[in-house]
Amino acid sequence: MITDWDDAYANGAYIASAADYPPRWTKQAAAFRASLGERALLDQPYGSGPRHQFDLFQPKTEVRGLCVFVHGGYWRAFDRTVWSHLAAGPLARGWAVAVPSYSLAPSARIAVITAEVGAAISVAAAMVSGPIRLTGHSAGGHLVTRMLCENAPLSADTAARIENTVSISGVHDLRPLLRTALNDDLRLDATEAAAESPVLLTPRAGSRLICWVGADERPEFVRQNAMLANVWTGLGADTSCIEEAGKHHFDVIDGLSDPTSPLCTALLG
Repeated sequence: MITDWDDAYANGAYIASAADYPPRWTKQAAAFRASLGERALLDQPYGSGPRHQFDLFQPKTEVRGLCVFVHGGYWRAFDRTVWSHLAAGPLARGWAVAVPSYSLAPSARIAVITAEVGAAISVAAAMVSGPIRLTGHSAGGHLVTRMLCENAPLSADTAARIENTVSISGVHDLRPLLRTALNDDLRLDATEAAAESPVLLTPRAGSRLICWVGADERPEFVRQNAMLANVWTGLGADTSCIEEAGKHHFDVIDGLSDPTSPLCTALLG
């Protein structure tokens, strides 16, 4: 039984040198963008808001399709510029990669953020032909999974192009967050928490989803990961659940930068 919900969703407190990760990611991301030169199409607009932009990275070879990475940060932190280096794996395998920013809580509610991610994917999809693969981390795992729901903010044509989605350490049931201090910023009520929880929604027919989590993550994230795979299997989706040994919440995403990693292979193979 969980009695301290803030602790259940506290990641950094259980990761050694947790504060070192964001500046390291930011430095790696900037170096990666600089290395691409003209193959980095930065600051592509998908709306009129100050954070309604995505970066699109193009491979050297013929484009196989579009991969989209949606960042985490509990819907209230970070932007696309922190995560560019995670495009390296898909890029090396011939996929164009879009990394969007989105509005953050408390200025935007989660339902608004969901709509923004849908808009970003739609604009990127119009720029890159072929199949679409989605992946996201933590809050981003929630957001890409929302794109597989029957009521996702995507056109039928764009939704039909999504071949595979990997939710990495996703939060798929938002109702427990009502009991956390995070909700001071998220401003969820019971109605919105239910409406934005993929575990309570119906996946589109033909959806393929891999729920991926580090085996060393907080138990609540392991539970959330397994829960969605279990529930959506019962609703006809092609799902699987992976717990990657030796990985915690901050390094579980590292495989996206390696084209030969199990994570990158699961997403694109």
